Amino acid sequence: MSDVNLTEQPKVDLATVSAELRQVIDFDEVPEAMHYMVTSIHEVSEEAIREAWEELPTSAQNVLDNFEQFHALISVSQAFAGISVMEEFPTLNLPEGMTDGEKEEYRAQLLDQVLHNCVKDMVKQIKKARRDPILKRDFTDVFTK
Repeated sequence: MSDVNLTEQPKVDLATVSAELRQVIDFDEVPEAMHYMVTSIHEVSEEAIREAWEELPTSAQNVLDNFEQFHALISVSQAFAGISVMEEFPTLNLPEGMTDGEKEEYRAQLLDQVLHNCVKDMVKQIKKARRDPILKRDFTDVFTK
């Protein structure tokens, strides 16, 4: 039997990720233990995030410098939201008759919904930021410091 800890994540060299993602990770002080999760989400979510970006009015897109900033912000947001869901899942009151497979399916659906809601919330916030200088500064400060 091996003594390898299966929950241990590969170490991420932040020099290999986009400058925008690195800035958000640094700004939000994302713990090193979450770097692999953040970069994984960032890699797999690009297509869906790009669709949301392209549906934004130009005035909302102009709150940030580019798509990469938007993508980085959402990736980190999704990672924190995902961790919260996973931490809360054991405390949910699920029906007693649920099989382990049904519980896993429910958890996957719940996580998917939370990640989708992160995108919807970011879209809503960036649209608001067009008319709210303080909110706009909250978005841009991440990339100017």
